[in-house]
Amino acid sequence: MSKRIICVGLAALLLLTLVVSVAGAAPLEQEVVYTVKLGDTLWDLAEKYLGSGFAWPAIMSATNTKHLEDSTYAKILNADLIHPGWKFLIPSAEDAEEFLATYDPSKPELLFGAGPKGKLVVASWWTAGGEAEGLTGLFDIYASKYPDVEIVNATVAGGAGFVFRPVLKTRLIAADPPDTFQLHAGLEVEGYSPEQYLEPLDDIYAAEGLEEAFPADLLTMLKYKGHYWGVPVNIHRSNILWYDKSIFAEAGLTPPTTWDEFFAVADALKAKGIVPYVMGTSGGWEAPHVFEDVLAGTCGAEKYNGLWTGAVPWTDSCVAQALENFKRMLTYVNTDHPALSWDGAGHYLIDNKGAMMIMGDWTNGWFMAEGYTDYGWAPPPGTKGIFVALSDSFALPKEAPNRDNAIAWVKVCGSKEGQEAFNPKKGSICARTDCDPALFNEYLKSAMADWAVDAIVPSPVHGAAAIESWVTDFKDAIVLFVTSGDVAGTQAALQQACVEAGVCQ
Repeated sequence: MSKRIICVGLAALLLLTLVVSVAGAAPLEQEVVYTVKLGDTLWDLAEKYLGSGFAWPAIMSATNTKHLEDSTYAKILNADLIHPGWKFLIPSAEDAEEFLATYDPSKPELLFGAGPKGKLVVASWWTAGGEAEGLTGLFDIYASKYPDVEIVNATVAGGAGFVFRPVLKTRLIAADPPDTFQLHAGLEVEGYSPEQYLEPLDDIYAAEGLEEAFPADLLTMLKYKGHYWGVPVNIHRSNILWYDKSIFAEAGLTPPTTWDEFFAVADALKAKGIVPYVMGTSGGWEAPHVFEDVLAGTCGAEKYNGLWTGAVPWTDSCVAQALENFKRMLTYVNTDHPALSWDGAGHYLIDNKGAMMIMGDWTNGWFMAEGYTDYGWAPPPGTKGIFVALSDSFALPKEAPNRDNAIAWVKVCGSKEGQEAFNPKKGSICARTDCDPALFNEYLKSAMADWAVDAIVPSPVHGAAAIESWVTDFKDAIVLFVTSGDVAGTQAALQQACVEAGVCQ
């Protein structure tokens, strides 16, 4: 039985439970205005007034809808975060039952009303630290321009979008998509059958002057089958080695630039009882992310690019050496990495218990959001002069319910004003070339400088270098390698995956 059938069955059972629970409760014949008290939860209020805690979405929807006509009512953005003094509208049992009969937990827009000019449902996987703050910055710019549109932040938690994408595909296939959604620039779009489900955005590029605003390397990355399918809001760098400055200073160490230096530094840190290198792998994408940077640092930019175009086979000796380097790195890693996400591992640095971490430069935004300042950065070993790039963009589904609002959104995403509001908080640099460097911190200024001169190579894990099936095979091979350490077997698996993707001979 497929996971999709199981999920549909569970959802139907949940909805049946909700309807029966509400119908069987002592009926609330008319709506109630309620002021939140200390200790209240939406679940408890639903149990008290509607007979079942499962009916909490009806209270959230009724209150948010009422907020649009009367701002004295609360706007509930997070069902788990309500505050004393907030004014709620608790619907009648009949209205609650009617709402719950059509409520779908995978569609958060149902929990919000529509403004005079409708909604804008923005789907993404940005839920942590700086990324959530950056998205809020974009929302603020949009709201200032289109105050009559109700923005719905339809996030799906899960690092790098690996949880988000299956949810989105289901909605696209069902002709019931959000209005716009986050999309990595590059070949990731192939996995969404863009010619069937998405609108090309060439006209928006022309009208907004985006081909002049974005650099040529990015425009090349953005095009698929002759069209632009997303408007980028940023540029991220995959290959950053973050380090704890205090630990390095106290140990008299400098960031390693070669693999021999990396292992020497790791040995010195280990001798002092410090975890030399930290990583979280609970999401299934973090170890492959680190390996793509090890691969670039071992093979060099030209060979690295060749691996993804088929010009260099995965049987090349540099791949074997990259796997050996990664295998040795893992002997210095925190033992609890399978239980941690990337930001969970980052707390080793914040708590001064770990010294080095390789992760994309969204880490910079997360560190800022955490109030952590004692960090330095450097290219991972071998990658000086190489910029492993990725870009987040937003796409327009053909069946977008609020198409005009979505078009306005992608225009804001591509604008100088929007990108300057988003990127300093997100911890990324603008996709545009005309943003004001004074708005960015020292790391981001350094990234701007490197973007202008480094060799640009695409990230596979973040959708730029390869189609989705190839990325999945790459990811699976490296996740298995973390536990097996089988260099020859992993190299053979990568070559076979490249062949099956139609890239290698």
